[in-house]
Amino acid sequence: MLNSIAAHSKFDGGPAGPAYNEAAFRHFLTVDRSRARRSRRPLYLVLVALRKSLGRRAQFTDPTATAVFRGLGGSVREVDFVGWYQEGQVAAAVFSQGTKVSDGVAAVIRDRVMTSLTKQLTPEQSTNLRVRVVRLGGGGES
Repeated sequence: MLNSIAAHSKFDGGPAGPAYNEAAFRHFLTVDRSRARRSRRPLYLVLVALRKSLGRRAQFTDPTATAVFRGLGGSVREVDFVGWYQEGQVAAAVFSQGTKVSDGVAAVIRDRVMTSLTKQLTPEQSTNLRVRVVRLGGGGES
């Protein structure tokens, strides 16, 4: 059904399938946040952005976005998803609930994502890459 609407971006998320465009990604994020609240299990949102000088965000080029989505797709499970959190500027992945709250989970997810991204990106592409993991739900919503 999703293939019949404009829900996917032009980028492939590797094993995760096509990356969602911003509208679809935010829709599924809202749905998963509701599930996380009800189940009291956390949801982890991974945000990937490029920074210019002075900390401002840069636009992703197509080659960099392709590599980032392949990297994100390579780090998620089949129940997780990837897409644009902010079209062209912030790529994201959602690691759905399934694990109880633990202080170390966000760090493990960040390490897994960074390892996967490093395999896909050239050193030049990764120079200004910023990765942030945000825990949502699971008892103390961030």
